[in-house]
Amino acid sequence: MLKTIVKKWFRDKNSGFLDNGGGSDIMVNKSDLVNCEFLKVGVTVEFECHSDKRGLIAKKVKLLQQNKSHGQHNKGNGSVKNFRPGVMT
Repeated sequence: MLKTIVKKWFRDKNSGFLDNGGGSDIMVNKSDLVNCEFLKVGVTVEFECHSDKRGLIAKKVKLLQQNKSHGQHNKGNGSVKNFRPGVMT
C-alpha cells in the first residue's frame, strides 16, 4: 500500500487526483473509496496503484486517521499552531 495526499477533489464529478511527487497525478474515483464518501484536499490516504490506458489509477483508497489532537492542545489559549513543513493544515 502507498501513501500520499489528496491534490484535488471534484465533488460534482465524484473523482479527483492524488499527488505523485514529480510524476503525473494519480486518478481516484468515488467507487474506489473504502472508508469515506469523498476526499478533502490535503488529507493523507493509503491506496493501491494500478495503470490503465488513462494513466495511473488509485484503488482501495483509505482515508488515514488524521492527527486530531494537534490542534486541540492549543484550543482556547490563543496559541498559534506549530508549522509542519510539507503538511497542509
